[in-house]
Amino acid sequence: MFNPFANGEGGKDTKHLIWESGERQKVFEGPIFDVCTIQRTSTDGRTSKFIEIDSPNWVTVIPWYRDENGVPRVIMVQQFRHGSGTVTREFPAGVIERGEEPLAAALRELKEETGLEGGRVTALGNVSPNSAFMNNRSYFFLVEENSHTSEQELDPNEQLDVLSLPVKSVVQQMGTGEYDNGIMMIALGFFLRLAENRPELIDTIIKE
Repeated sequence: MFNPFANGEGGKDTKHLIWESGERQKVFEGPIFDVCTIQRTSTDGRTSKFIEIDSPNWVTVIPWYRDENGVPRVIMVQQFRHGSGTVTREFPAGVIERGEEPLAAALRELKEETGLEGGRVTALGNVSPNSAFMNNRSYFFLVEENSHTSEQELDPNEQLDVLSLPVKSVVQQMGTGEYDNGIMMIALGFFLRLAENRPELIDTIIKE
């Protein structure tokens, strides 16, 4: 009998878990994403149709800086989200346009939503936002040495406020209240992993 508490990592041989892909059909075409069905067959002979959301790749930017007192802060935006029907606080983010590189998209979204241009950029990583049925990836960047160079350039249906918030409060509140966007929790996870090697991203420098 399988023992989930047995020592050992295991899981290195995954060939028996891979389903072979077959016919793929688009069943819905929308302005943001398409819905497809795809037929797949398991290694033990089972065949079924599965739903696949064909969505553009996404990008999220964490604009970081220290205020005049040395307190680490991030720039976030506050807006109404039509999926949840609520106002959320998020890092600047958006869709990567066709043919656009993730880094270019990150800097474009940062400038459009906040009017900021960044100097130092760190790629934090990228993940599948929901591998159960979505085929896209979400990319994350930390942007430092920001300067305010322009006004917002929002899309026709965008309406958002720009906020400057202490890193400490964002870490404490992420996943609660207005910090209710799961992608932002992923962004914070990447940020905290980087902060293990760069603790100055979180720690406050006390001026003498």
